[in-house]
Amino acid sequence: MSDGGDARIRKRSVTIGGHRTSVSLEAAFWDELLAIAARRGVSLNVLVADIDRERLQGRDLRDATNLSSALRLHVLEALKTPLSR
Repeated sequence: MSDGGDARIRKRSVTIGGHRTSVSLEAAFWDELLAIAARRGVSLNVLVADIDRERLQGRDLRDATNLSSALRLHVLEALKTPLSR
């Protein structure tokens, strides 16, 4: 895992529903997503697809948060919730 010191945003590719897409995230968020996926025993792609599905459920697409923001918010919530660690 990184030390969280790299604040540069990097594009990274993930697969959701068989389609490749890019997300732009800082290394610290990416590393924490990998750790969350590992703790849950799922692949990163499965975790991202789950977060994406939650992001879009019952929402008007014009009001939906972009995927990169949804991933950051998911990491924040996981860090605030001790049971998810």
